[in-house]
Amino acid sequence: MSGRAGGSDAPTPGPTVVLDGVEVGEEFRADERLVRTGALAIRVVRLRGRAVSIGAGMRLDVPSLDRVRGAGLPIVRRSSGGTAVLHEDGDLAWSVVLPRAHPLVGRDFVRAYARIGAGVVRWLAESGVSADWVPAPGVARDFCVLSARGEVLRAVGRILGGAAQHLTAGALLHQGMVARTVDREAITALFDVARSDADRRLTSLTELGVPTTSGDARRLADAIEAAVRPA
Repeated sequence: MSGRAGGSDAPTPGPTVVLDGVEVGEEFRADERLVRTGALAIRVVRLRGRAVSIGAGMRLDVPSLDRVRGAGLPIVRRSSGGTAVLHEDGDLAWSVVLPRAHPLVGRDFVRAYARIGAGVVRWLAESGVSADWVPAPGVARDFCVLSARGEVLRAVGRILGGAAQHLTAGALLHQGMVARTVDREAITALFDVARSDADRRLTSLTELGVPTTSGDARRLADAIEAAVRPA
């Protein structure tokens, strides 16, 4: 493993961090600290508790977020794009910070989901699940993985997770999540998602028969590291 990324003037890469039981708000605050350094970094966590995160450009006064507040769920702001994500207890979340000069960023970084997220696809394959990155379906404006922006992680024909990005002067932050479980009733009630779309378009690791183990986050981190760290 190289001690530098992106050239002799690049900041020193940080260690890969793997944690269990991190609250959603703390996870996104940690990501903000990482991206400010501009150094290559990888962070994979198992989330604790339920919360809704929203993209940097999403308004707080939209009706869906009024319903979220009415349901007593915390709302956490992400620095990355997209709309709302309902995070469930036990979901896996990953963050990758790449210096601007890293070869995986490129000028087409807005379409870089597949190359930055290749490690996630590899981890799922090792778990017996075939997956790929595809354009979001555009059937629900306020629910991120069913919106019209970016790409989503498709497994066995259904959406298992997604990612969002934030570019600074020095680095690209790529944030993603994989659903451990999916609460279709809550998603349809909160985000104007048709129940038919929730039923036929969404899935989770539990529904796909991927067992929960204590090593999930570590194995996912190893796969992401193999895809993004320089040899």
